[in-house]
Amino acid sequence: MARITLNRPDRMNALDREAWGLLHSAISEVKSNPDIRVVVLRGAGANFCAGADVRAASQRTEHPLQRMRTISDVVRDLFELPVPTIAAVDGVAVGAGWNLALACDFLIATDRARFSQIFARRGLSADCGGSWLLPRIVGMQKAKRLLYLAEMLSASEAYALGLVLKVCAAEAFADEVESLVGKLVVAPPAAISQDKELINATWGMSFSEQLLRENAAQAVNFATDGPIARRAIASGEQPVFEGKWQL
Repeated sequence: MARITLNRPDRMNALDREAWGLLHSAISEVKSNPDIRVVVLRGAGANFCAGADVRAASQRTEHPLQRMRTISDVVRDLFELPVPTIAAVDGVAVGAGWNLALACDFLIATDRARFSQIFARRGLSADCGGSWLLPRIVGMQKAKRLLYLAEMLSASEAYALGLVLKVCAAEAFADEVESLVGKLVVAPPAAISQDKELINATWGMSFSEQLLRENAAQAVNFATDGPIARRAIASGEQPVFEGKWQL
């Protein structure tokens, strides 16, 4: 399991150029390490992430489109990681910070967490995947409400919209995150990785195309952790999944 911490607590973990680069490097390390089965993304201190550091961005000289492409690469690679990802959100998660969390597979929040698609307040439109992620989670009309009005939501309001998997008291937060990590670590890694890829690709696939992709994934499982599960069931034991080719 890997933990990635956004570590600029004096700026509410707002990301400047260096921080985006470090985050990208951490994600790349996870992608290249076959032993990592789960990633937890969190913020240092009392907040998750206040988005991109607008003050730092205003001091940069490269073309803004190039700057945005660099940031987009980070979010894309996080979204496409082949292992389950958990955003552990305490305090503020706004703008790019919230969309980083939404790009993870699961978002667990404390009851003091607050969320906003704050872009419109800054004269900006959505970035970091917000315009793609939000309609798929909450539908078109609610996504437009979140983007146009840039409201600040409480953790319970975000939960009611389906944007948070679970809300818990701050004192129970670490235990809730670790509980989910524990369940994911023992899951069959090849099957879960393929499930993630299948679900993420759904929006661009027809039903028939998705069936073909499912069939190919299942064929992989038949020669990976499927045999381990069958043997364990036959002997009445708990399977220990390895994610390794069995043939």
